[in-house]
Amino acid sequence: MQMVTNVDGCALVFEGGGYRAGYTAGMANVLLEEGIYFPFVCGLSAGASNTVNYVSRDHWRTHWAFTQLVTYPQSGGRMSALQGNGYFNADFCYRGVIEEGLAPFDWDSFMDNPAQVRIQSFERDTGRTVTWGKDDISCVEDLIDRVRASSTVPWLMNPLQIDGQTMLDGGLGKGAGIPLWMAEEAGYDKFLFLATRPKGYAKEPFSGPTRQALLRLTTDYPHMREALLTRAERYNEEMRRIEDLARQGRCLIVYPEVMSVESTTMDAHKLKESYRMGHAQALRELPRWREFLFGSSTAGPRTRPVPTRPLMGTADYLWLE
Repeated sequence: MQMVTNVDGCALVFEGGGYRAGYTAGMANVLLEEGIYFPFVCGLSAGASNTVNYVSRDHWRTHWAFTQLVTYPQSGGRMSALQGNGYFNADFCYRGVIEEGLAPFDWDSFMDNPAQVRIQSFERDTGRTVTWGKDDISCVEDLIDRVRASSTVPWLMNPLQIDGQTMLDGGLGKGAGIPLWMAEEAGYDKFLFLATRPKGYAKEPFSGPTRQALLRLTTDYPHMREALLTRAERYNEEMRRIEDLARQGRCLIVYPEVMSVESTTMDAHKLKESYRMGHAQALRELPRWREFLFGSSTAGPRTRPVPTRPLMGTADYLWLE
């Protein structure tokens, strides 16, 4: 059956945030369960993982990436960092899980989906913000490398080079972690933005010993230094702009009701609970989402596709095992 989209004129935007994005993965799966398909999807950092898993329409992988990956010792942690593989072992977490058959990626469905896709990264040595879409990739390895590049938090993950440039987390670039500008650049003026920070959050600038350490560590990378030092101000300014769009009725911002994990949390129990809370919040808020997307709290598709792996759970909460 030919894949189609059914949301008109609205882009889906995923914020990053490391393992906080497990909360929005739960929301992404509600959209998939309901058969709500956007024509444009973008994200950066961990939001890039949600972007490509949502576009491939893989319920299981959307859940697995933020709840089960951490159960493998080789995914990261202090020992991984001491062994030189990074606190998050990017070699394993991206290509490795595909090559070992732990979490195959549905490349054909991703490419067959008519939705446009953009993910964002940052060139360490030039300070240039780079974005990629389907036209920039030719195989699953190309795609997964770019998702990894978008997610490479300095000092926590080993970076890789793409087209001769060392790539870092897209949150260092334009928008300072808020990827909505990519949808605007593509011509969209209506957005569903799935945030990973609670309403009212403001990023604090580096100060004291942390700032001094950052200055020492970035001596050879002035563009990276500038991006890090200005990120708090740029992030807060961009959030204020998006909140203005929300007041104009052009953006529906979905803030997490509670965020119980950090970007570096690797406790599987806590991550499963965070995913569950995101999924449950999305189910409760669906009428509001439908009103924004389709004009009525009861409008829009209501199909629940059957995933390749069984859904488990209660009536008010479903998860994938």
